[in-house]
Amino acid sequence: MRVTINGEPREFPAPLPLLQLLETLGLDPRKIALERNLEIVPRSTYPQTEVSDGDELEIVHFIGGGDEKKDAAASADIWEIAGRQYHSRLIVGTGKYKDFEETRDAIAASGAEIVTVAVRRVNISDPKQPMLVDYVDPKVYTYLPNTAGCYNADEAVRTLRLAREAGGWSLVKLEILGDQKTLYPNMTETLSAAETLVAEDFEVMVYCNDDPIAARRLEEIGCCAIMPLGAPIGSGLGLQNLVTIRIIVEDAKVPVIVDAGVGTASDASIAMELGCDGVLMNTAIAEAKHPVRMARAMGLAVESGRLAYLAGRMPKKMYADPSSPLAGLI
Repeated sequence: MRVTINGEPREFPAPLPLLQLLETLGLDPRKIALERNLEIVPRSTYPQTEVSDGDELEIVHFIGGGDEKKDAAASADIWEIAGRQYHSRLIVGTGKYKDFEETRDAIAASGAEIVTVAVRRVNISDPKQPMLVDYVDPKVYTYLPNTAGCYNADEAVRTLRLAREAGGWSLVKLEILGDQKTLYPNMTETLSAAETLVAEDFEVMVYCNDDPIAARRLEEIGCCAIMPLGAPIGSGLGLQNLVTIRIIVEDAKVPVIVDAGVGTASDASIAMELGCDGVLMNTAIAEAKHPVRMARAMGLAVESGRLAYLAGRMPKKMYADPSSPLAGLI
């Protein structure tokens, strides 16, 4: 019997139950999701689902693309996404780190409570390789499966269906790219995928361009958070268009989270000072000279920017205004 697993042909002596096949491959069924002939197989049916000659299987898991935990009573500035409450307004990615240990330590230092995770094929040739879930506990952190690397609606929807099967999470990040050079969002495909996912009861946080009209349409579709880019993904350029992001913030009735382009702590503070509900970043931390230190700096910057927004900045003036009163001057 020949079966194709993650694009590779494998030979087995005879048809066998799916659970037995996973055991043969050395895979833990609790840590993966599985698609058989383009149909997701519920984990509860693994023992009775038979794998036959010619079947094509896709087996995926979550990859990476703390010490500073907050006391829940320490801050009254709680925010909400899709009915879930959080204290930290920083969301971090899990890719680009040198190893899982650094990933774990940086996330802990950042104080983040939500982490984005990519969905990738399991390495069936070496199933004993460590997985992200062994270092970043999904019972401690909210896993936010994303569609990084998808270039059309069909790919994105299929990926998130597998993600929900793997972990049971309906809160997801939709990201559909237009081209490899800019990694800007393809808004036509994004709108199409968003409609499908919302109809299937996903809670969709959506990466989009910094266009108030597109953001409004995504909210009308039913997305639970709007995530305009600050600058191209991984560029570290900082927020390039403060005006349109501010307009998106003023118009939106759901959380607005700057996603992509942050390079250093001041960029994160600027996003929060505009009134954004949160900031998502990965490269700015993972590619810093000292990722764990930068993670801590980003956590503090998000807090600082949020506090400054709530405090309300002084008005800008054309001329000097002395701090000390002139009355009683000697």
